[in-house]
Amino acid sequence: MKAMTDQKTSGSCCSTDGSCQSDTAADVQTGGITSVYKVSGMTCGHCEGAVSQEISALGGVAAVTAIAKTGEVTVTSAAPLDEEAVRAAVDEAGYELVGTA
Repeated sequence: MKAMTDQKTSGSCCSTDGSCQSDTAADVQTGGITSVYKVSGMTCGHCEGAVSQEISALGGVAAVTAIAKTGEVTVTSAAPLDEEAVRAAVDEAGYELVGTA
């Protein structure tokens, strides 16, 4: 599952005040293990989508919800995720995993 937003601006998706299409979330499924991570640097919907896409690619991930306003990323997975794998996915998206919430 991934959260994606449409790019409607040229250049950077973020305005100077950091606003963009925000509160983008992937479909949330019930069941499995839910973990909440704190991620720094997300400012808009594009950021949420990038983080969600990278984490969604990890094995066993069923759903990802990233909220830029709070910096929280909620992940539902079949089994506990390796924090270093989540850290690498967040890093690949261009953000920093601060830890768990």
